[in-house]
Amino acid sequence: MSENILGVLGGMGPLASAHFMVRLTQLTQAARDQDHIPTVLWSDPRVPDRTQGKLSGGADPLPFLQRGVRGLRAAGCGAIAIPCNTAHGWYDQLAAEGLPILHIVEAAAADLRQVAPTGTIGVMGTAATLRMRLYQNRLEALGWTCIIPDDAEMARLVSPAIAHVKANRVSEAYAPLAEAALNLATRGAQAVVLGCTEIPLGIQAGPWQTLGVPLVDTIDALARAAIAWAKP
Repeated sequence: MSENILGVLGGMGPLASAHFMVRLTQLTQAARDQDHIPTVLWSDPRVPDRTQGKLSGGADPLPFLQRGVRGLRAAGCGAIAIPCNTAHGWYDQLAAEGLPILHIVEAAAADLRQVAPTGTIGVMGTAATLRMRLYQNRLEALGWTCIIPDDAEMARLVSPAIAHVKANRVSEAYAPLAEAALNLATRGAQAVVLGCTEIPLGIQAGPWQTLGVPLVDTIDALARAAIAWAKP
């Protein structure tokens, strides 16, 4: 039965991975406990900051991430979901550990096709996610044109909002994230991908339904991909 157990490599941050578990449960069609997906959550907040590791010469997160993958494999997991976008910058090294890893960008692309099959889309994320072009390269290869916040918007709006969520000041994140999303819509984005798992938590702390632009929640997208893997 090990192939039916989902591993979740989390703690990046803790609230995002906990919310992923909630959404995985809520999105699963189930009438009783036994209908849900067997899951092992490895939530290790000690993983060094991924953005600093990529952009600022910070401590390397890879050994921590590899330890988590190996722990999930030892627990009998058959595939892994990582509810942290920036951690996918080490996707190839983690996939080399031998377990299938559900790629969050591919999951987001599947959701994006439902709201904006073609055209220009906005991508919000950490500075490292955007600098590594985790979304831009994959989505542009699939036919979309990607636009992202500029450096000033990242410094004034997006990065501080992500920090607010990590500090459990979630309500303070809504206004700057909403402003950044609307700026992308003004520049022509037909939808906005929330490409950091803290961003959906922040933007959903306010009246996001009134923004007037479709939003792709990467936590929900990854949860749906996990359900599709577990219940094909």
